[in-house]
Amino acid sequence: MEFVKGENRFFKEDENGKLIAEVTWVPSGDTLVILDHTFVDESLRGQGIASQLVEKVADTMRAEGKKINPTCPFAKAEFERKPEKYNDIKA
Repeated sequence: MEFVKGENRFFKEDENGKLIAEVTWVPSGDTLVILDHTFVDESLRGQGIASQLVEKVADTMRAEGKKINPTCPFAKAEFERKPEKYNDIKA
């Protein structure tokens, strides 16, 4: 799925402009972000979209040389489930 990059977020809207998927983060200083929210519409659940959103943030922060503090319950669990994928950028 392709996501749109907004200010401190990636998101996807349906053809009517309804938000159907989103991940947000808050900058904390120059080298840290707090991943604070993940949302996926019920119609899309079970398709791995929330995981894709977290991965998109991780890839972006790696490219920017920043670490992530995942406070969103889903993102925190994702970081714990896949340490090989996220330990390098976990704050």
